[in-house]
Amino acid sequence: MSEPVKLQNRLKAEFSEPPPAGPSAAVTEERRVPEPSPAPESHAAHGNLIAGFGLLYAALVLATGMAAGFYVAAMGLALAGVAGAAVLMRARGRGAPASEAEQDRSWERDEASEILSAIHDVLGDIVVMRALDGRILRANAVLATLTGVEAVEGRTCEELGLAFRSQAIPHRYDVDLDGPAGKRIYSWHDITVRDPASGDLVVHSIARDVTEERRAEREREMARLRAEEASAAKSRLLATVSHEIRTPLSGILGMSHLIGQTRLTAEQKNYLAGMRQSGHALVQLVDDLLDFSTLEAGRFQLRPSEEPVRPLLESVVEMLSHRAHEKGIEIGSFVSPDVPGLVVFDAPRLRQVLYNVVGNAVKFTHTGGVSLETALDGEAIVIRVTDTGPGMTAEEQARIFREFEQAGGAAQRSGGTGLGLAISARILSEAGGALTLESTPGKGSTFTIRMPVEARQAPGVAGSRRRVLGDSRVFLLAPDGPAARALARTVAALGGTCHHAATAEEAREIALGLENRGETLTDVIVDNRLSGLFRRTLADLACFREGNARRVYLVNPEERGGRPVGNGEGYDAWLIRPLRERSLVEVLRGRMKGVEARDAINDNRPVLKDLPPLAPDFAPASAHGLDILLAEDDPVNAMLVRAVLERAGHAVRHVPDYPGLLAALDDPDVPADLLVTDLGMPGGEGTGTIARVVAGDCGRKRLPVIVLTADRRPGLKEELLATGAAAVLAKPAEPETLLAEVARLANRMPA
Repeated sequence: MSEPVKLQNRLKAEFSEPPPAGPSAAVTEERRVPEPSPAPESHAAHGNLIAGFGLLYAALVLATGMAAGFYVAAMGLALAGVAGAAVLMRARGRGAPASEAEQDRSWERDEASEILSAIHDVLGDIVVMRALDGRILRANAVLATLTGVEAVEGRTCEELGLAFRSQAIPHRYDVDLDGPAGKRIYSWHDITVRDPASGDLVVHSIARDVTEERRAEREREMARLRAEEASAAKSRLLATVSHEIRTPLSGILGMSHLIGQTRLTAEQKNYLAGMRQSGHALVQLVDDLLDFSTLEAGRFQLRPSEEPVRPLLESVVEMLSHRAHEKGIEIGSFVSPDVPGLVVFDAPRLRQVLYNVVGNAVKFTHTGGVSLETALDGEAIVIRVTDTGPGMTAEEQARIFREFEQAGGAAQRSGGTGLGLAISARILSEAGGALTLESTPGKGSTFTIRMPVEARQAPGVAGSRRRVLGDSRVFLLAPDGPAARALARTVAALGGTCHHAATAEEAREIALGLENRGETLTDVIVDNRLSGLFRRTLADLACFREGNARRVYLVNPEERGGRPVGNGEGYDAWLIRPLRERSLVEVLRGRMKGVEARDAINDNRPVLKDLPPLAPDFAPASAHGLDILLAEDDPVNAMLVRAVLERAGHAVRHVPDYPGLLAALDDPDVPADLLVTDLGMPGGEGTGTIARVVAGDCGRKRLPVIVLTADRRPGLKEELLATGAAAVLAKPAEPETLLAEVARLANRMPA
């Protein structure tokens, strides 16, 4: 028979009504001497006492928070009522002790205690009552069984081998118990009450076996620690690998920058542009891997600052235009005039998202092109990237934002890692924005980038932008596509009028309409792909022959081929596709004949015979420049930084490691006004060495320090600045940024 059933039978036998009285019972009843009965009020009080005692134990067990606590509490509540009812039944049906002075009511408490002890015995719980000095007054049989000690009364728990370990909650302990059954762990809970029999304060305790629960908790904690160690190891590996990759990559990009400042043929410029594009793609891949690591570790941080939006969008489009033109497709960007010139946002992160999303669109588009449309929606920048690619099925759309997932065929999937879109979506989510997708198989896809920003624009600025080209009446002859549509929309958005024709028939119809209305043109823009058509069939039309309309030649940077403006075809200016809004405005307003300086990634710079002059902001503090100590272990990077600094008029001394740096700092014959140092060099520890240099502990006066590092660990820049570094630049450092920091520090030095 099971223990609960035994307990139930025991309760029935103890508290059931006596059987109906038969004849013999009546005789016995008559012969019995009546015994005085306690007052009904006294029995009611006893019933309330036992009921309260049951409730106390129920609450005590429930407060322990054990696995079966609710079950035991419910049983305690029920038994409290049973015990109280039993006392009332005895008050009605049974006699009291013979003498009221000798009356002993302890049986009521004892029976309630026995009932509760039986419950805990069935559940295997330890139940103990102790004096305030720790001596055990009473305990159930479970404690004796577990410790192997028959008589536990009068002993302390420590004498029985119980080892208490405090928990975070007061009066809660974990107790280690070594007994015949082996080592067990019990969750122990104390509560101090007053003993109704003696009136003394005693400690009631209940403990339950939680050995398996604690073992499971330890296993979970060990698994968590192992996962954290693996994540930390992965982060260290990525940081180390990225540093090693960035070191030669810095040399590649830096040298290509220096090559771009020399005299090159058009063919060499195209090769250089491809090399730089590949280098930037590799930088982007390294950034993606690092971002993936920081996102997984939960340490990703946004760093918003006040930046212009249009140049960022245009630079990304220009960077990817070479790849698009190689495939025979177009790329164009339109920015609504409502978008402020300056907004507060994380520009590098948005550039990374754009590069991934737009690059993905260019990758999968083989005919047509890719267009960007940017607008302001409330307090967010919304960029829609639309392509004319193959589109995606519902299944591909469902997994496209997962890590290491790619759409398209095997050849297309082999061209990437499948991290770009996943990381972009998570970056935007961290910023409070979103990356969404709409796609139809065979009809292309549209990715919508939404990033919250804080606008910094004076009232009326947007309205003034709508009137920038208010006097311009433009005729555009260009194949229909994203670039031509973006140009026409930009002219219209800035207040001008643009008539776009993609064929000779459309051009004649527009020209005839202009003549009939008596309208004249201010500008005629001809795409180089249709320049022959314009020369043969349209140039002699009165609309284009008469008047003072400016002729503008529109060309891809790859097709420019060093063609000079005014090459015998009668053009007055030129524009390079894809367009920058500022360049378009300057040409249409007659202030510029062409793009004299553009982003070197698109090879739009003119041939230079000499080194470029220094900008005023980069001029050294004195005519002789600064004496700069350069610490760099990579010879290519050292040559690059040295060339940049020496071109700016500074004297540079190079050391390849930390021992060489310390020796140079201790040598009074080595002049030094400024230290430019790599963080990870052999022969020493970077942060400590920088702290010593800043403090002047290296045999000379305190030196300002510029740190160059490829380590992108979160918090590293702040740590170095707190150590005393004057500036921390990420490799590959842009020459302009480096020279600007040198100039800033030079201007703070005493004359």
